[in-house]
Amino acid sequence: MAENVAKVEAEEFISQSSVDVFEGHSPEVKIRTKKMMMWLIIFAVVMLFAGITSAMIVLYGKLIWVHINPPSILWVSNILVVLSSITMILAVRAVKAGNQKNGIVMIALTFVLGIAFTITQNAGWKHMAGLGMGYTITETPEGLKAYRWNALERLSGEYGKDYYIEFQGQALEKVNGEYYLPSDTGRLDPKTPQVAKTFNAAGAMLSVLIYVHIIHLFFGLIYLVVNVIRTYKGVINKENWISLYSGGMYWHFMGILWLYLFFFMFYIS
Repeated sequence: MAENVAKVEAEEFISQSSVDVFEGHSPEVKIRTKKMMMWLIIFAVVMLFAGITSAMIVLYGKLIWVHINPPSILWVSNILVVLSSITMILAVRAVKAGNQKNGIVMIALTFVLGIAFTITQNAGWKHMAGLGMGYTITETPEGLKAYRWNALERLSGEYGKDYYIEFQGQALEKVNGEYYLPSDTGRLDPKTPQVAKTFNAAGAMLSVLIYVHIIHLFFGLIYLVVNVIRTYKGVINKENWISLYSGGMYWHFMGILWLYLFFFMFYIS
């Protein structure tokens, strides 16, 4: 008896949860509401990245800072994220025109481009980590792994081409393995000791921004999969396209956010 009651209650809950909360309202109300919800999500993400970039600016003003040239694979990322926005626009247009098949193809292509973007992002960071921008894993006396962010002495690559170091607002010059301020024409006061042991804050912040962005992009990828399925089943169609549109808002925002972060990390900070 108790099992039957529980079954009935579960069926009623499922039935109630499947009710369209916008039933009885005009389509304009549904569109405005979903757009507003997406704008709130976007605002929350903006505040998060604003906090991270603000911390980066504070550290930049206080520490010896590494400026590294972006690896070419990250330029490929930029192209991929722009292309994915184009395919997302085409997906929405196709569905609104009643062309479900083309809509599905464009959503799926957006997903593939998003995966490719994520792969190139990871490859870009690995390239920079290989130049010493990452961390080193050591072992404690107890046999446990210890992760420590590299000091600037671990940097490799060609100075002036792959990276350069800024000290007190000036780009250091490297002569015979020693770092000097440009004003030290007599090479009397090398800054190498200070540089060598300084924590690589730039590398740490680059890693945080890249991977926090990837995490947020991952939610967009999940929503793309959901929308492919819903479009295939006909839930999303030319009469009900707002979910796809709002997902596109998030996707375009993540693309614009990355382009901003790219130029902020490599050309502004």
